[in-house]
Amino acid sequence: MAGAPVIINSPNSAQFRPGLEIKDMMGTWYVTHSTLPLWKNKKDVTISYTPVDAPSTSSPLQFDDVVEYRAQSSPASAKRSRVVGVDTLDTASRDAAPTRFKWRGKGLLMIASSRWQLLGYGPSWAVTYFEKTLFTPAGLDIYARTAQGLSEDLVQDIKKGLTAVGGDVGILAESLFEVHRSQEAA
Repeated sequence: MAGAPVIINSPNSAQFRPGLEIKDMMGTWYVTHSTLPLWKNKKDVTISYTPVDAPSTSSPLQFDDVVEYRAQSSPASAKRSRVVGVDTLDTASRDAAPTRFKWRGKGLLMIASSRWQLLGYGPSWAVTYFEKTLFTPAGLDIYARTAQGLSEDLVQDIKKGLTAVGGDVGILAESLFEVHRSQEAA
């Protein structure tokens, strides 16, 4: 039985598959594949999004962003490291994509920031594109709603969609690797 078609958008596209509501992105996502070097020696990587109450209706959309992970050599029972930030809808330009966000760290990481964009999604998966920063290269992450990850067929369909976008995204898609997950990871 075939699932919904995989639709991937190019970065900064003003068009996006209709029906996405930001509430669909809230909750915990498991990073199953990536091109970002920082995940090569990590495992059990999750990203959790939680809505932030906007102070007024004129304020841009925001949500808290908590990334957790373990070193690849750590047992599944080890406490995970944590990076906390806030994502704000990027409205800096009139042509801003409706799924482009600016991340800013909290606490000691307050000086760190980056831009990322949701390129595609389905009920069980999402794909994000991260722009290059002073400290990290541009990259892609594939997310799953469950720790078990995604079927190999779905991963291949996502990779094909990313390759079809072409440009930097298509090139990055060729270097996707699987992010390690513990059998017992929660």
